Amino acid sequence: MIGPAERFGEQVKKFESAKRLIILGLSVVGLVWMTAVYAFAWFNVYYKPVRLRLKFYFNGHAIVLLIYFVLLLFFSSTYGGTRVGYLKASDVFFSQTFSLLAVNVISYFQISLMANWLVAVPPMIEMTLLQLAIAGIWTYLSNRLYHRLYPPRKLLLVYGERDVADIMTKFESRKDKYNVRETIGISQGMEAVLEKAVSGVFDAVVLWDIPAKERNRLMKYCYANSVRIYFMPKITDVLVKGAEQLNLFDTPIFLIREYELTVEQRFAKRCIDLVCSLLLLVIASPFMLFTALAVKLYDGGPVLYKQIRCTRGERQFYILKFRSMRVDAEKDGVARLSSKNDDRITPVGKIIRKVRLDELPQLINILKGDMSFIGPRPERPEIIEQYKEDMPEFVYRMKVKAGLAGYAQVYGKYNTTPYDKLKLDLTYIENYTIWLDVKLMLLTLKILFVPESTEGIDEGQTTAMKDSTKEK
Repeated sequence: MIGPAERFGEQVKKFESAKRLIILGLSVVGLVWMTAVYAFAWFNVYYKPVRLRLKFYFNGHAIVLLIYFVLLLFFSSTYGGTRVGYLKASDVFFSQTFSLLAVNVISYFQISLMANWLVAVPPMIEMTLLQLAIAGIWTYLSNRLYHRLYPPRKLLLVYGERDVADIMTKFESRKDKYNVRETIGISQGMEAVLEKAVSGVFDAVVLWDIPAKERNRLMKYCYANSVRIYFMPKITDVLVKGAEQLNLFDTPIFLIREYELTVEQRFAKRCIDLVCSLLLLVIASPFMLFTALAVKLYDGGPVLYKQIRCTRGERQFYILKFRSMRVDAEKDGVARLSSKNDDRITPVGKIIRKVRLDELPQLINILKGDMSFIGPRPERPEIIEQYKEDMPEFVYRMKVKAGLAGYAQVYGKYNTTPYDKLKLDLTYIENYTIWLDVKLMLLTLKILFVPESTEGIDEGQTTAMKDSTKEK
């Protein structure tokens, strides 16, 4: 006989399936409208120069439009342009904008190749502006519909010894999706927590930094009663997520091995690094020249800044950057992270940091083999030693070569705590594939235009960051 918990679980599954179908339908509608605008431009503007060389029939036109739709779907999915309800409306629109620009640039050169010369640019710009207007309207209407159908989940946050202020701030930033109705500490007793969790008042339970014994009991109890669970993983959880599943006769086993890239993966990764760094050095050379002149003319100091960093196996190397701080920024010899409104950063430095031009000389580090395009950001030896005092696991992130960009840079920010950066970097390491590198490269292009990813540390945040390294 099916009990209340099982019936509720089935209802939840149907609810989630319906929600996914609605989101998929909304995404397809938006992409079809944008493809329709491209179709209008293709038939009324761009097919005219193409047909002088190539005559298309129905199938040919269909393939051209299908290619555009597939490209738009790929970039939108990669950048989050189809994640209505999951991301903020502004993030969805920004992702749609970035996807449209990428696809339209590709399509422009595709059409030019078919026409055998560079076709007119203004119609492509007009088409893009109309598509952006449609994307804005689609995002607004889809977001309104989603939140009307699926209001924010009512959450119960269960916490341990750590202060909940930080996690509550993050939930507050997504009030459109999460609504923390109540918090309760395990100090009030597990029976009281369990009773609250299945009271029917809350849609889900958030487990925030509680000891493993209590967490395991809570998770099993919530699972048995079909209560949705959100929990912040510990380092061991990230390692288990990347484990290989084996079977010993009828007993499942998880294998967590000493991580190493295979020979094939190392070869492919190095080839990508060499090709992309050489190509970008050629493309970026005018910007590098302009940046070098700006840094030199401002105060007459050195253009490049060399600093010791650590890569795979804690091997030290000199990282290269365009200097963005005063020459005497660390005259006291103390290594410190930059903070918001840091007076050591020069006016030129603020600009080149905002648009990431200060990072371009690291392409030379990639060519030399000290770094890779994707990997954990290289830290200074002194800062590593500071982190290791409270978090010995920090060395795990140096199982692979340091990177110009990485998982923690795409999904975190400059001021993300070291503990959370470590978990993000370990997620990359334990789930590594060549496709993951390619995906992170594409996502890195998007975060270049997100100011939050370069924010410095707030004053007084250093202590809080240090406290957060202690795993409970």
